This record gives sequence, structure tokens and C-alpha cells, in this order.
Amino acid sequence: MAASAPSYNNNNGTTTATAEQALLSEHTEKHFTASEVVRDIIIGVSDGLTVPFALAAGLSGTNASSTIVLTAGIAEVAAGAISMGLGGYLAAKGEADHYAMELKREQEEILTVPDTEAAEIAEILAEYGIEPHEYAPVVNALRRKPQAWLDFMMKFELGLEKPDPKRALQSALTIAVAYAIGGLVPLSPYMFIKHVQKAVLVSIGVTLVALLIFGYIKGRFTGNKPIRSAFETALIGALASGAAYGMAKVVEKF
Repeated sequence: MAASAPSYNNNNGTTTATAEQALLSEHTEKHFTASEVVRDIIIGVSDGLTVPFALAAGLSGTNASSTIVLTAGIAEVAAGAISMGLGGYLAAKGEADHYAMELKREQEEILTVPDTEAAEIAEILAEYGIEPHEYAPVVNALRRKPQAWLDFMMKFELGLEKPDPKRALQSALTIAVAYAIGGLVPLSPYMFIKHVQKAVLVSIGVTLVALLIFGYIKGRFTGNKPIRSAFETALIGALASGAAYGMAKVVEKF
């Protein structure tokens, strides 16, 4: 005879495993799970909008021609995209290497000091208010399943999630492309306006609007107040470009 399906009690009475699965299938979680990609886009676009914007404003302050500003700006965008992408790659690669190192160490500890590791499981569960007679079966069950035991320790003891093997390359490309797209926004007026002082004014207007829109979208995705995020992002860009423009004017006098 087949074993009966497991069940548990809740406030409404006994619910079978079949009913549990039905409840789960009817309920769709709406959590946002692409946080790493969004973080890379935010890093790339925010720097892409700000750094070339400040560079263009600074060069405009020296009365350089639009051609010179555009040439220097494009060179900076190319170099910046490569540098930012490489930084993202190394950061993600470092996280993967750290996870692999800790995984190996945890595997060795489970083999050499299993009782100590089991006591750590109990300690972790106790922190959630679970009593010894309640967590003892969980500890014993995990000891019978080494891989589950290892996964539990990595996540709940060390707070580490297994990284995506493709994460490093994906992060590098995302940041680099986002930086390049953001960097072309403040430079675009110099492509069409030959008079540098007119171009810088248009660049300021276009970039501030882009920073406001980007800051608003960033706030929506990150859970911050969108309006506040929009003005904070625009303020940072304005301060950076203003500082670069002012510095260029000061240096020009010397």
C-alpha cells in the first residue's frame, strides 16, 4: 500500500500536501529577482551619464570646439566602458572564487567535524525561536543528506548564494553597454551643434532630463521614493558637471 501523503495543521484545520500544492499553484509571487542585473545597469548608466557629462562641461569651459569635446568624450566613453566592464567582471569573478573557497572549506568541516557542524545547524535554528525538540529532527535529516547539509550551511551560516557561472561575463557586458549608452546622452548635442557654448547648454538640459528619468526608474526598481531618487540623481550629475566646468575656468585663467 502506498504511503499516505504528509499533512500539517494550520488555523483552518488539516491541509494535505495535495491541497498545499494547489495553494502554491494558485498564488504567484511578485518579488523582483533580477537585482544583480539592475544593479549593473544602475552602475553603468549612472556613471555613463555623469562622467562624460562632467568631462564635456569641463572642456566646454576651456572654450574648446565641439569637435574636440566630442572626440575627447567618445574616447572617454570607450575607455570608461572597458574599465567599468572589467571592474564588473573582476568583482563577479572574485565573488565566485570566494564562494568556491568557502564551499571547499565547509565540505571539509562536514567530513572532519560533523558533530560541530550539526551543533551549528541547531544554533542557527535556535536563533529563529525553534525549540530543541523541534529542530532535532531537522538536524538529523540534514545529516543524512550531505549535499542538503552543505547547501544549508552555505546559505544560513555563511550567507552565501551560489553564483551564476555566467555572472562575471554578463556583469561585464551589462555595465559596459549601460555605460556607453549613458555616456552618449551628454555628448549627443555636440554631434549636431558646432557652437560649443550652445552645445553645452543643450547638453546640460538633455542630461538633467535623462538623470531625472533614470533616477525615477531607479527608485521604482530599488524600492526607494522615485521622486526623491530622481532629484538626488540629477543633483549629483549637476554638481559633478558644475565642479568640472568651474575647475576648467579656474585653470584657464592660469
